Amino acid sequence: MVDAAKISAIQSRVAEQREDIIQFLKDLCAIPSYDSKIRDVCERAAAEMQKLGFDKVWFDQMGNIVGKIGDGPKKLLYDSHLDTVGIGDPDSWEWDPFKGKVENGVFFARGACDEKNSSPGMIYGLAMARDLGLLDGVTGYYFGNMEEWCDGIAPHALVEAEGLRPDLVVIGEPTKMQVYRGHKGRVEMQVVAKGKSAHAASNFLGDNAIYKLLPVIDGISKLEPELGDHPFLGHGRITVTDMHVKTPSINAVPDEALIYIDRRVTFGEEPQAELQRIKHLIGDRSDIEASILFYDDPSYTGFVFPVDKIFPAWALEESHPFVQAGVKAGELLWGTPIPTGKWDFSTNGIYWMGKAGIPSIGYGPGDEIHAHTVIDQVKLDDVVKATEWYALLPGLV
Repeated sequence: MVDAAKISAIQSRVAEQREDIIQFLKDLCAIPSYDSKIRDVCERAAAEMQKLGFDKVWFDQMGNIVGKIGDGPKKLLYDSHLDTVGIGDPDSWEWDPFKGKVENGVFFARGACDEKNSSPGMIYGLAMARDLGLLDGVTGYYFGNMEEWCDGIAPHALVEAEGLRPDLVVIGEPTKMQVYRGHKGRVEMQVVAKGKSAHAASNFLGDNAIYKLLPVIDGISKLEPELGDHPFLGHGRITVTDMHVKTPSINAVPDEALIYIDRRVTFGEEPQAELQRIKHLIGDRSDIEASILFYDDPSYTGFVFPVDKIFPAWALEESHPFVQAGVKAGELLWGTPIPTGKWDFSTNGIYWMGKAGIPSIGYGPGDEIHAHTVIDQVKLDDVVKATEWYALLPGLV
């Protein structure tokens, strides 16, 4: 039962542990974890869970960290990816991206927004929920994972390879302290053009693979007006994101060129149909081929979980009981219901809800506009305040 005394107890506990929560975030951000190399940062998260008395803490086969607390029949999992993108050009940062800085109550560091910011609140919140009797009937899990290079692969492996299937999931990507309930999906594709090499001085003897892709790239740039739309998820998007060229030298005609395409899909847009859309741009020719990407890179442990790079769109209705539990948590804690919304980018929700159909919501400090930037940031007050929400939610589900 959640009454005023429980609310007061949560807020008192969070206030008492404020400095521990903030230091934990700083510690997580101080540990580089790009390129999915998350062992060290997972070890730090594991130490905190052990300190707080989680029942069990372990690494899965892929190398993600899992913490279990409570023993109820309902499984509630808090998902926060502990990998980050790289820092890019170090000279573009005005401060050490791992040491970070605090300015006007805002913490700036790589991963401060995307997504180490939710881990302290999730871990401390689950421990508080246990201590205050809010985990009765619930087993809570914290899942610190790798996500940046292939959305959803870590939860997919957790369910299929580890046999841990939760009943409800909270995704800790930044939501501006709102309850998010969906986002567009994604399909990653490539187009490869084959040509013929020749010396640049005799270019007429060659067949330039780059030139073959130029009309395809131009056609892709003009596609968006005809893409799908949805009143909640929004309009479909398509972007050429990278290009690679094979050439004997910079004085030669390239014999192969490849582009990567990021296609953001809304409801009703099917992966194979989107591949056909690109093939239609290419036309009937054998020297250019389009395909959907396939991911089978090993994790840092050597674990391989092969998947097509197809990431479904998903959404829960605002009236869904889990969404309303998240909204109610804010109302009980702070006197007003939390607004609901959606992400513009993609999250592990593409597996949890998009593929597995497990009811999922998002809640976390930070704003996604700061993700992957040199001003990666989060308000420290929000990191601490979010802990109250994470602690209360198990008592409402």
